[in-house]
Order: sequence, then structure tokens, then C-alpha cells
Amino acid sequence: MINRRHIRVKVMQSVYAMIQSNSDDMVKEEKFLKYSIQRMFDLYVLQLQLLVEVQKLAQQKIEISKNKYLATKEDLSPNLKFVQNKLIQKLANSTSLALHLEAQKLNNWKEDDEYVKIIWDQLQKSNLYKKYLNTIEDSYKVDRSFVIDFFREIIAPNEKLAEYYEDFNITWADDIPFVNTWTIRALNKQSTNGNFMLGSLYKNKDDEDFVSELFKKVMLHHHKFEGDIKTHTPNWETDRIAEMDLILIKMGICEFLNFPSIPTRVTINEYIEVAKDYSSKKSSYFVNGVLDKLSKQYTESKRLVKVGRGLL
Repeated sequence: MINRRHIRVKVMQSVYAMIQSNSDDMVKEEKFLKYSIQRMFDLYVLQLQLLVEVQKLAQQKIEISKNKYLATKEDLSPNLKFVQNKLIQKLANSTSLALHLEAQKLNNWKEDDEYVKIIWDQLQKSNLYKKYLNTIEDSYKVDRSFVIDFFREIIAPNEKLAEYYEDFNITWADDIPFVNTWTIRALNKQSTNGNFMLGSLYKNKDDEDFVSELFKKVMLHHHKFEGDIKTHTPNWETDRIAEMDLILIKMGICEFLNFPSIPTRVTINEYIEVAKDYSSKKSSYFVNGVLDKLSKQYTESKRLVKVGRGLL
């Protein structure tokens, strides 16, 4: 499930791209924004399915070894702990996962199976795998713990896999860390009961609407916001402020004035965190300072009106 911070990041990227390209086709840009967010869900599904495909490959290797002409005792009586992992089998039997793969035609691991082999090879050589196979306890808890560690230690940091994702879809470059966290959380929530369900991309309709509303209102009013920014950056010409910092401040202003249910402090804190990840070292302090001054100015002039809980 995508959260508000990552929604802000996706909107920021679209605002930046639209301004840089001097595009005035807001409908087209909004469609691409929504498409790029939807594609995050596909990346999440592929990460889950990769676990299933590695297990399938392990099973295939066992069958090949059993049928060898000079099969060893180990070949004939292999350790089946991984191929019988209960959490991965739950993913393999998930109807919602299978339906999404089919509907979106996500055949990546069949067409590009070398990446499945890369992950399997790395897993097989790892101490994590050896320790798991030698674990006496046979429980769902042990299986789940292993799958989470497998994902966190081998799949998530794999550079070749990250390069593949980036080449496959350029919008995934910035989404990978978020989707990895999303995947780990989803795996951690799985209990012994019930089937695996993919869930929704958005928490609710409000979050889905937030994407379009924030993007459109920033783009429609961003020139107007520059006047307010100038009053609180007297020692800076607008063209001397980093483009990304300027966009983040404009987005913050937009939330102050157009989203009465979002507390002012939440908005400021969110853009401070985004600035830390996507702008320069000192940007978070600059964004914080300007937005803090603007929020006070809007409050005094009664332009900033917040409703509901957490007004400050």
C-alpha cells in the first residue's frame, strides 16, 4: 500500500518533469503520474512472485538430481525444507497474485529467468540458507522468518536485479526502496490462517484523490506561490534557489492553502524528509525555515484554515 510520503515523492517528480519540459498538457502528465504509481503495484507483485519462482527452480533442481544416472544418497533423499516453505507456498497458491500477473501480463520471470537463477545461486551459497536447512524446528514462524531474511539480505540488495528493474521501467528507479519495504511488511503480516491477498494500492479513496488534487493544484498555482516565497527569501533570487527545493516549498504551500484536513506540522515534516532524500544536504533546513515562516504568515492573515484534529 502506497503511503502519503511516497505519493508526495511521485507528485514532486511529475511537477519537476512538467516544469523542466515546459509542457502545458496537464491531462497527459496527470495520466502518466497515475500510471507510474500503478506500475509500483506491478513491481510489488514481481518481487513476491520472484520468491515463488526461486522455490520452483529449487524443486526442478531436486528432480533433475534424482534422475541422474549415478544419483547419490543426498540426490535421492534431498532436504525439502525450502521447497516446502509454507509462506512461499501460500504465495504460490494465491489466486489474487495469479490473477494480477495474468491481467497485467507480467511474464518477467519466464522471459528473463536468468535473474531467478542469479538469486537462487546466491541463496544456495549463503549461510542463511545452510542455517535454515539445518534448523530442526518445522514451523510457519521459522519459515516466515527465513523468507523475510531471504528477501531482505539477498533479493532487496541485489544490484543486477535493481538494474534489471530500472531498465525495464524507468519510473521504478526511485520506487525500489519503498516497494522493498512494502514487500517485507506484507510478508511479516502473513499468518498461518487464510490465503494471501494482494490488497489495494491506495489506503482509501482520499489517498487516491490526493494524487490528482495535489498535482493539479501545484501546477495551476505554482507561479503565484513564488511571490510568497520571495517575501521570506530576501537574500535569494528565485532562480538561485535549487529547483527541487522550490518545488517542495510550493507543494508545502499548496497543502497549507488547499488541504484543510492535513495538519500544518505534518506537511512541514513530510517535505523536510523528502528534501533529505531528494535534494542537497542543507535543503531540509532551508525548506523547513521557509515553510515555517509561511505557515505563520498564512495563519496571521487568516489564509490558512485547518479543520479536524491536529490543527497545528
